[in-house]
Amino acid sequence: MGMGEPLHNYDNVMRSLELLLSKEGANFSHRHITVSTSGLVPNIVRFGEDTQVKLAVSLNATTDEQRARLMPVDKKWDIAALMDAVRKFPSRQGRRVTFEYVLLRDVNDSDEDAARLAALLRDLPVKVNLIPYNENPGLGFGDPGAERVVAFRKALDARGVTAMVRKNRGRDIAAACGQLAVQGQREARGGLA
Repeated sequence: MGMGEPLHNYDNVMRSLELLLSKEGANFSHRHITVSTSGLVPNIVRFGEDTQVKLAVSLNATTDEQRARLMPVDKKWDIAALMDAVRKFPSRQGRRVTFEYVLLRDVNDSDEDAARLAALLRDLPVKVNLIPYNENPGLGFGDPGAERVVAFRKALDARGVTAMVRKNRGRDIAAACGQLAVQGQREARGGLA
């Protein structure tokens, strides 16, 4: 996760998984490996057929208008196409698709968003990983706050959707997910612009 789009580099990702899963390699269990995608629809079903590892999908929005603003991949493969691919993803015992959902204050964290998210995931063997946004000056998004995160999770739970909140680490020193890159860019420009 976090190092580019693996389904764009399909053959090399599959070779890496082969090495990680091999007894002659790292000998990981397929239950302990998850590959994350932004939603490259054509390769989702293929990936599920070619391997037993888990899949995580960065969704981050409940409408195409929202998602296209946040994730340009939606302009090519909209939410309906993405959900269709996930529905076709081969389900094996104990293998649920994880949906990653970064909560952004006043963008995708409303009660209506929670209701739409639950409706999108209805009848699918999934879980949701809620990720409170780590604020970065100048990027225009805000942290939803602990109360809003808890309310969103409870709204999903009330609709039968399993959701967990990712624990943030490193926020106090601007080293949480997404913050280091921004700090590095400022330093490369010669200051805290």
